[in-house]
Amino acid sequence: MRPLGGAAILAALVAQLGGAAVIEALHAIEPGALVLGTALAAVTTVGAAWRWKVVAEHLRVGLPLSSATAACYRSQFLNLTLPGGVVGDVERGLRHGRRVDAMGRAVRAVVWERVSNQVVLAAFAVAALVVADPFDVTGPAAKVGLVAVGIVLLLIGGAWAVRHDLSAPLARVLVASVVVVVGHVATFLIAARTVGVSVEPGRLVPLALVVLLLAGLPLSLAGWGPREGAAAWAFAATGATASQGLAVAVAYGVIVTVANLPGAVVLLLQARRSRIAGLPSPATVEVSAHG
Repeated sequence: MRPLGGAAILAALVAQLGGAAVIEALHAIEPGALVLGTALAAVTTVGAAWRWKVVAEHLRVGLPLSSATAACYRSQFLNLTLPGGVVGDVERGLRHGRRVDAMGRAVRAVVWERVSNQVVLAAFAVAALVVADPFDVTGPAAKVGLVAVGIVLLLIGGAWAVRHDLSAPLARVLVASVVVVVGHVATFLIAARTVGVSVEPGRLVPLALVVLLLAGLPLSLAGWGPREGAAAWAFAATGATASQGLAVAVAYGVIVTVANLPGAVVLLLQARRSRIAGLPSPATVEVSAHG
């Protein structure tokens, strides 16, 4: 039912705003934006892989950074092409669990790695809303409320880390999460520039953080839906237009999808290795042939 939620959001946006913004965004995407997005995706993917490696090692189900990076590329590609938006992460945890024969710890490593990213993203979003105030509606009382929310988030994150004994690798996990969040925000800025949206960076960065945070809602159709709805709402609330927000989100989605095509290569190579591994050796064939 969750992918249907993403499809419903997209249908409502197109019905309300029309398809012109989507078509214009697709036409506006240039090779330069795709190259920059791919480079940024390489940085964020390695950052996510390192974060996963750190957490997995702490849970005694470690893996090499090269393997983690390949798995993260595969996972991100699956998330961007299959309904639900989380299939790749589920597959990544299960595959690693089978490999190390420790399914529970391997799945927890993926869950904790993903949760840490969302906590850091939420903290950044709250801080940006307090400092930049892109919606021009946060008076003193509202800012105090946002600060309180930020403090609560930090306390919850700290308590969660202590409860799960993540205090030792916490610094490395936070550094990796910051790298990932900054990379995603930079990609959002590239998407905005690609479609010609002229919002000053001081206002655009908080919008990007809010959109990326809301995009994590479990209602997406292969990553689409909540992101576009959040972008349309956020841009309209800051004095721009909902159509501009939709165009930026569409451009971002396309750039991110192209940037994660290495994940498709990883899938093809792994499928090829699996087929080869499943074939009988020539010696076995010869013995069988001679009875």
